[in-house]
Amino acid sequence: MTDPTSPDPAAPPDRTSERLERAGLSGDPLQIFEQWMGEAERDSRMEYPNACTLSTVDPRGMPEGRIILLKGVDARGFAFYTNYESAKARALGAHPRASLTFYWDAMGRQVRVRGPVERLPAEESDAYFESRPRESRIGAWASDQSRPLESREALERMVEGVRDRFGSGPIPRPSHWGGYLLTPIEIEFWAAGEARLHDRFLFRRPSEGAEWSVVRLNP
Repeated sequence: MTDPTSPDPAAPPDRTSERLERAGLSGDPLQIFEQWMGEAERDSRMEYPNACTLSTVDPRGMPEGRIILLKGVDARGFAFYTNYESAKARALGAHPRASLTFYWDAMGRQVRVRGPVERLPAEESDAYFESRPRESRIGAWASDQSRPLESREALERMVEGVRDRFGSGPIPRPSHWGGYLLTPIEIEFWAAGEARLHDRFLFRRPSEGAEWSVVRLNP
């Protein structure tokens, strides 16, 4: 029988980052997030600093999460893009609220964001779609995201069909693909501490445009 007082050899080591103190934090959590994201992007250990877990509730009330890539953050909130007929889009259609969880393991940092979600204006989706690599634009037309697929070969045939359709010409954004904006009403910042005594600060506001309040949470 394992001695419960002995160290667990499989347990990960503590990842301690800087101490967080309220006096050192901006009153605007979006500014803090942009600073942390910038530092993650400059850290060579982070291959996908903009990767996060998008959590939703599907039409049956079942929670589900998946890793996505954040594609923008500004004063309004957090932007990401997907197929409007995907599982995540169907979930957002039924329950237009979600959370994003960022975990920068090498830096000992985590951020959790919650709030309502709505579609981005078409012109913003058009501009982002145009910036994507050509093969990614072809893929957006070819894939019936989250739907059953007969085989890999069937997918490759659909891709070839899209290539033939557009040739060397422009590839417009399909109407079934575009962006979403999560407007935060809660943002929590977490910094790893020794012996699991982490620093956590929760920013909260009742609605978009309202003043943020902040409270330190127990680890």
